[in-house]
Amino acid sequence: MTVENPRRALGVVFLIVFVDLLGFGILIPVIPLYALSFGATEFVGSLLIASYSAMQFLAAPFLGRLSDARGRRPVLLLSLTGSVIAWTLFGIAGSLAVLFAARMLAGAMGGNIATAQAYIADITSAEERAKGLGLLGAAFGLGFVFGPALGGFFASEPVVALARDVLPAAVPVSEFSLPSFAAALITGTNLLLAYVVLPESRPPAERTDAPDSRESRIDQLQSALRTPGLGALVVAFFLASFAFSALESQFIFLTNDQYAYGATENAVILTYVGLVLAAVQGGLVGPLTDRFGEYRLAVGGTAIQVLTLAAVPFSPVLGQFLPAVGPLVSVGPTLPAGVVALLVVMTPLSFGNALTNVSLNTLVSRSADDDEQGGAFGLTQSAGSLARTFGPALAGGLYTGIAFWAPFVVGGLLMLPILALLARVDKRVIAATTA
Repeated sequence: MTVENPRRALGVVFLIVFVDLLGFGILIPVIPLYALSFGATEFVGSLLIASYSAMQFLAAPFLGRLSDARGRRPVLLLSLTGSVIAWTLFGIAGSLAVLFAARMLAGAMGGNIATAQAYIADITSAEERAKGLGLLGAAFGLGFVFGPALGGFFASEPVVALARDVLPAAVPVSEFSLPSFAAALITGTNLLLAYVVLPESRPPAERTDAPDSRESRIDQLQSALRTPGLGALVVAFFLASFAFSALESQFIFLTNDQYAYGATENAVILTYVGLVLAAVQGGLVGPLTDRFGEYRLAVGGTAIQVLTLAAVPFSPVLGQFLPAVGPLVSVGPTLPAGVVALLVVMTPLSFGNALTNVSLNTLVSRSADDDEQGGAFGLTQSAGSLARTFGPALAGGLYTGIAFWAPFVVGGLLMLPILALLARVDKRVIAATTA
C-alpha cells in the first residue's frame, strides 16, 4: 500500500461511490416517464433502462484494465467527467435518440465500480478487504435510498416552477430535465472532490501496459457454469436478478397506468422500498444469518418472492380490502387503497429480495477457493449485469405485447427454478452455512 492514510482514502472512495450512485438514483423515477414523453412505448422505454447495464457490462473490464495500466485515480476522474457530460446531455435531450446516447454514455462511465473495487483492494489488507468492500456496498444502498427521493423533489411542481423563475430562459426546465441537471451538478461536485482529495493507490512501478491475458467476463461465466455447485448458484443469481428486473423496469410504467403517478409520487414509493432494502441488508441479515444460515435465507427469500412479485400488478384488487390513507406529510401524496396494498406487497417483496441477493452472493463466495474470492464476486456482478440488460427488454415486451401483469407474474414464476437450483447446492456448503 502506498497511500499514506488508507482510512481517509477509503472514506473518500465511499463518498465518491455514494455521490455517484446518488446522481444515478435521482433519475430512477424519471427515466421511464421521460421516454414516454417522446412517444416511446413501454418496450422502448425498457430498452432505454437496459442500455445502462449493457454498457456498464461492456465498459467495466476495459476501465479496470485501464486502471491497471494508468492508475486508479485518472480512471475514476475520467468516468466522473463522462457522467457529468452524460447527465447534462440527458437534461437537454431533444429526441429519444439523444436520450439513448446519454444513457449509454452514463452506463459506460458507470463501469467505474470495478475500478473503485480495485482501489479498495489496493489500500486494504486481505483481512480488512471484506469490510472495505462492504462499505462500498453500503454506499450503493444509501445512493439508491436517497437518490430517488431527490429525484422526486426536483421533479415536483413547486421546484420546477421556482426553477423556471430563477434560471435563464435558455435553460430547458421540466420535471425531466431538472433532475438530470441536478444529477450532473452532484456528479460535478463529486469530480471536484475526487480531484482535490483522492490520492493514487497504484504506484507506477506496479502498473503494466502488457496485454491482459485474463479470461473475458463471458468466458469466466462459461467456466463457472461448468463448475459443479458454483454453476447452479451463478444461474440462480442470474435468474433472481432477471426476475427482479421486471419489477425495476416496469414498476413506474405500472403506477403511471394504474394511478397516474408521476416522478414525485413514485419517488416516495421507491424511497420506501430502498429503506426496507437498506434495513434488511444493513441490520437484519447478520442476525438472521447467525440463526438460520445463508442457505435457508436464500431459500426463504426466494420463496417469498414467488408470490409477492406476481401480486404487484394486482394491488388495486387487493386494495378493495384496505382503507385509503391521507398524505404521509403535509406535502405528500394521498395514498389510495390500491397504493396501500401495493406498499403492503412491496414490503415482504423487498425483504425477500434483500435476503436472496445477500445469501446467494455469500454462497457463491463459499463455493470458491480462498484465492478466487475476487473472481467469485465478479461472477455475480457479471451475471447481474447481464440479467439487468436482457430482463427489462423481455419485461417490456411482455408488458406491451401481452398485458400489464405479465412481466410480474413471469418474474414470480422464474423464482421457482431458483428453488430447484438451490436443491443442487453442494451438501458441504449447505452444512457450513446452517451449522
